Parts: sequence; C-alpha cells; structure tokens
Amino acid sequence: MEKAVDSTKTHVEKDLAHDSPLISCRFDPSGKFVFAGAQDYSVWRFDVETGKKTQLVDADAWVRGMAFDKTGTTLVTGGYDGRLIWWPVADEAPKPIRTVDAHKGWVRAVAVSPDGSLLASVGNDLVVRLWNMADGKLVRQMPGHESHIYNVAFHPDGKHLATGDLKCNLMHWEVATGKQVRTWQAESLQKYDKTFIATIGGFRGMAFSPDGKYVACSGITKVTNAFAGIGNPSVVVFDWETGKKQIEHLSKAKLTGVGWGITFHPDGTRIGISGGNSGGYLLFWKPDGANEFHQLKLKDTARDLDLASDGLRVATAHHNGHVYVSRMDTKKS
Repeated sequence: MEKAVDSTKTHVEKDLAHDSPLISCRFDPSGKFVFAGAQDYSVWRFDVETGKKTQLVDADAWVRGMAFDKTGTTLVTGGYDGRLIWWPVADEAPKPIRTVDAHKGWVRAVAVSPDGSLLASVGNDLVVRLWNMADGKLVRQMPGHESHIYNVAFHPDGKHLATGDLKCNLMHWEVATGKQVRTWQAESLQKYDKTFIATIGGFRGMAFSPDGKYVACSGITKVTNAFAGIGNPSVVVFDWETGKKQIEHLSKAKLTGVGWGITFHPDGTRIGISGGNSGGYLLFWKPDGANEFHQLKLKDTARDLDLASDGLRVATAHHNGHVYVSRMDTKKS
C-alpha cells in the first residue's frame, strides 16, 4: 500500500558534528551527502550514513548559496567574496572545477533552472545575474532591486524567476528576456527601525510549491528591537498567479527568532526553520493553518534547512556547528 508521511512523529535521526558555526545546508539530489557552509570559511561535505566529513578546499568564504546541477554531479556555491564556484559532488577530495567572479560583495543565494541549463545568482550589488551552467559564462544581467537581494528561485515551469530583497520586495522576471514582469511586497517581513536607523527583515528563505501555484517567503516579523534582532519567525505565502497573499504562517508560542528557511513537502505541508533567542525549531504548517500543527525543538539555534529528495528527511544547519538530520515517520493511507 502507498505510504504517507506523518510529520508529527519527526525525530532527529543523525547528528553530524563540526567545530564551527554553520550558516547553510543542502542535501545532494541522491540524499547521500549533506553540504554545509561554515563560519570557518569552508564548505563541508558530510556522508549522512557514516558521518564522514570532507572539506571542499579553497571555498575561502562564508557560503550561504548552494545549488546542484540537474545530474546531481556538480555543486555550485556562492559566498561573501562574490565568487561562484563549481565543485564535483562525489570526488574524494573535491577541488574547484570553475571559479567565476560574479558579484561585488556577498552572493546571497543561487538557484538552478529546472532544465539544468541556467544558474541564477543574487547578492549585495543589487543585480540578478543568469549564467550558463555548463561553462559559467554570463547570459544576462537584470538590475531593478534597490536593496540587497537575499533570495532567488526559479518557477517550476523554468520560464519565470522570483527574487526577494532586504525590504521584502518580490520581483517576477521573465527568464528568456530578462524583463521585470511585476513587483509586490511582503510588508510584514520588514521594518525600518528609527532608533537603529536601519531596515531589518528580508527574504531569508524562498521556495515555490511543486505545482508552481504558490511562492513562500520566510523571515522575521513584529520586530521590537532591530539591534538585537528581536522579532518572530514568519512565512508569507503568495498566490503566484494573482500576487495576493494566501496566508501568513506564524508560531503558536510566538517564538523569538528568524524564519531562516522554508520548503514545500510534496503532500502540501509547509516546513520551516526558526532560529534565534528561542532556540531552533522545525515548524510544520497545513496550507490553510496560520499556526503550526507540529513543531520539533532542536538543540541549538537554526540557520537553514533542506528537504531530501526522499521526502522523509530534513537537514538543518545550526550555530553550534551541527547538522541535524530529522526523519518524518510514514503511515499507511
């Protein structure tokens, strides 16, 4: 019989330890490895089954952006030094295949098109760039944002692209022409603090639903202290066709922290990660639920998450240097 996922029985299955705070994590498409960006200026590959840890030599930056080619054999990273680096996923001692000086300042996020031909990158220089995945050549530059661009995601149809910035402006681009189609804002995910004299917020996570009907953006809301980053994790979900807000997902206990990542499970569940003064939490929402129907407390504040291709495991990267791999249970339907 076909089995469905029971999120309420999610539990930590693997603890992959490192000795430097982690800021990002991604499963490779096969689910064998988890790659994590650390504050020691390196990217590390963990074998999920054995726990073996391998350094990607010469990353030399804090790396938040990571994406894989369609075959799953190549990883592209983007770091605070503005470089994009292509890496062989499974080599015993991975070394750069290709390095591109892509942005002035931090590369905040990268994404690969559904057909595997294009790489999109965004960062602090306010420009969206498209690259040829095969050879790293620049295809197109798309200016338009007026504040640091925090995230990027291809629509599942491959014809459209979404980007989001510090002030939570969401821009819709046409991939073939680079035309900016429309823009709208998730107002609750950004705030200008008059005392701190700065804007706090931004799209820390971004994901499309598998059917392309929704785009979800995660971050921080109801900020009371911008200097200390005091606010609540939030996920704002938009109907892609209309641009209207479908729902805002929050936490019942009003957790203090940032929604550092968001993903859609194939069964429709939205899964997010919160990290901040309340610690680290995995949060699970139904499509029509403002508050989570389940949460899993983790050992330390969390900074990123990724769902494995098997739909059962979630990797989370933490300030304490650990990647926790949590597994959802299955039930007969």
